Amino acid sequence: MADYDYDLFVIGAGSGGVRAARVSAAHGAKVAIAEEHRVGGTCVIRGCVPKKLLVYGAHFAEDLHDAKQFGWDVLECAFDWPRLRDSVLAEVTRLEGIYSNTLKNHDVELIKERATVSGPNEVTLASGRKISARTILIAVGAWPAKPSCDGAEYGITSNEAFHLESMPKRVVIAGGGYIANEFAGIFHGFGAHVTIVNRGDSILRGYDEQIRDRLLQISMTKGIEFRFNAPFKSVEKQEDGSLLVHTGGDHAPLACDVLMFATGRVPKTEGLGLTDVGVELDEDGAVVVDADNRSTVPSIYAVGDVTNRVQLTPVAIREGQAFADTVFGNKPHRIDYEMIPSAVFSHPPMAGVGLTESQARSKLGDVKVYTSDFRAMKNVLAGRNERALYKMIVEGTTEKVVGLHMIGPDSPEILQAAAIAVKAGLTKQAWDDTVALHPSMAEELVLLK
Repeated sequence: MADYDYDLFVIGAGSGGVRAARVSAAHGAKVAIAEEHRVGGTCVIRGCVPKKLLVYGAHFAEDLHDAKQFGWDVLECAFDWPRLRDSVLAEVTRLEGIYSNTLKNHDVELIKERATVSGPNEVTLASGRKISARTILIAVGAWPAKPSCDGAEYGITSNEAFHLESMPKRVVIAGGGYIANEFAGIFHGFGAHVTIVNRGDSILRGYDEQIRDRLLQISMTKGIEFRFNAPFKSVEKQEDGSLLVHTGGDHAPLACDVLMFATGRVPKTEGLGLTDVGVELDEDGAVVVDADNRSTVPSIYAVGDVTNRVQLTPVAIREGQAFADTVFGNKPHRIDYEMIPSAVFSHPPMAGVGLTESQARSKLGDVKVYTSDFRAMKNVLAGRNERALYKMIVEGTTEKVVGLHMIGPDSPEILQAAAIAVKAGLTKQAWDDTVALHPSMAEELVLLK
């Protein structure tokens, strides 16, 4: 057996990489992890955690307005973006410290340098130092994509959105996915006029059509504008620093203060040296791996967004755990990618698990669909006409629930528990047999007829 500096060298200290590193070390492996940015990765530093804090902040705009109907004399309120921004960034720094301490407490060596792969069992640090490892794990995640149009350099991505010096009055967001719709709700809540520009003809492809159409309807009612079938042509910077966005589809140019690209995320493999040592990448630059997270080079593995399988933090964490247990813990197991719940933290939020109605009809043929279209009690008293929609998809012959989708207040919180029942394959009768918890929005799930 050859001698190596480490049993495992991890490139990328995000959610998947940190989990893989600390669990492998707990199994007795000698582990090092390299990170060129900040410990915590996309989720903690520039993704779901700071974004969710901004979602909370934006929602106060509606809560303060609704409070008057509940008897509260709310004085005129002014929003202070720098105060919220700095509070969020301070929380990010606190969490980064926790992640770093977790690695230290598990005897994982943290190397704050860029590392590239220079051999099947070798990495090279930015300083020029070469390190050998029996196993290498790629966990570098993904990075926001930008379109290749003139003036694209004037736009920001979600990475930079957390660091804006001031809150813009006019925001154009390119894209129709979850990042675009989440930041549309955030910027709108903070008082900006928001326009979503999408090259396609719909938002949130892959989500249930009724649910995403409801979000579109509610968003437009709030004042968020949408421009469909409008691919980007060019962006001009004006003398006053504002931007003029030109799109296709015979649309007039859009003036804005901030242009944010939310046009997808690509695996961050460029310049890592992977193809030079024989690691296969797909057309998007993702590392091609088998069911055990192993690449085409036996000593090199990959987990998380860099594999482009399911770009979700909890999936990356489970992949990191499975890798560590399988390779170093003598407890081999694989990830089940069926029935993974997901959420869009829009205003209001969406959540879903399992097959959409169209997917179920295409795959199963005989399906039953149950819906509840209602106003939450809080919205009724507040005089807010916004309606929630819950949708259950049931296989026609077995009565097994194969999909659950919802939009409305606290939908992600409700769906997390409900997803257990869907994952377990319970029938509609099992839901019907469950006594409702009243008064709650979640009770609609066991009252569907």
